[in-house]
Amino acid sequence: MTLKPKIAEAAAGEAPAAARTFEKTVEGLKQSAATATASIEKAQAQLKEGYERAMKTAEQLAHFHQANLEAFVKSSQIFATGLTDLAKHVATTSQANLDEAMSNFRAVTTAKSLKEAFDLQSGFARASVEKALSEGGKLTETSLKLVEQAAAPLSARVTAAVETFTTRP
Repeated sequence: MTLKPKIAEAAAGEAPAAARTFEKTVEGLKQSAATATASIEKAQAQLKEGYERAMKTAEQLAHFHQANLEAFVKSSQIFATGLTDLAKHVATTSQANLDEAMSNFRAVTTAKSLKEAFDLQSGFARASVEKALSEGGKLTETSLKLVEQAAAPLSARVTAAVETFTTRP
């Protein structure tokens, strides 16, 4: 029976030590859980921030490409309209040249002498060459202006692209 009180005494002395160890373990688990929770919250915040940046970049890229497409459409419209105008001008000039050639042919065929026919034909030929050179110059100038006007929207987009992509971090 003397043995029982010693076991009880020993058990009583170990209870506070076991309780302190248990409390330390619980406190360690709480700190680990808090650290893990903080890490998860930080990771979630970083993920959310990255997602928002990716969405903003995608949106900006979509707007940029939309503006590119609009510039391409505008350029195509300018070019098509210009080509139509050039074709009308060429058709009108060709018709006028044909009418003038027919008039010149009639004049030459009604000439009273070979010298008169030759003089008429020489004058018509000289006038035709001068007209052709003049019209060719006008056509070239008009064509260059058309290309410049049609390229302007695309050139503006290239400038915007250079500015956009060289100023980004």
